[in-house]
Amino acid sequence: QLQASGGGLVQAGGSLRLSCAASGRTFSTYAMAWFRQAPGKEREFVAAIANTWSGSRTDYADSVKGRFTISRDNAKATVYLQMNSLKPEDTAVYYCSARRGIATQTSSTYDYWGQGTQVTVSS
Repeated sequence: QLQASGGGLVQAGGSLRLSCAASGRTFSTYAMAWFRQAPGKEREFVAAIANTWSGSRTDYADSVKGRFTISRDNAKATVYLQMNSLKPEDTAVYYCSARRGIATQTSSTYDYWGQGTQVTVSS
């Protein structure tokens, strides 16, 4: 089970940090990702993170590279999305998701989803 939080209303240029808490004892074996869906648009990939032998591997959508940072705390079974320099086009419902194994950018490959948290960026 995934529980997302941290959304809200922020002005353009501002920052927010989303959190997604997972239940279960095998969190570290899951790749975690954030997707978002704006009204009238399809759900799109934002960022993903997976544990590897040498640490963590991250992946970002081009639209958020350099502005968003995904991280995870395996001890707390939580994944974070730090969002800086927010733009009005970042407005969407943000969903966290999980799958065993490697991270992908395809939403259909993820098995578990949180309930979503609204992020609204005003201009």
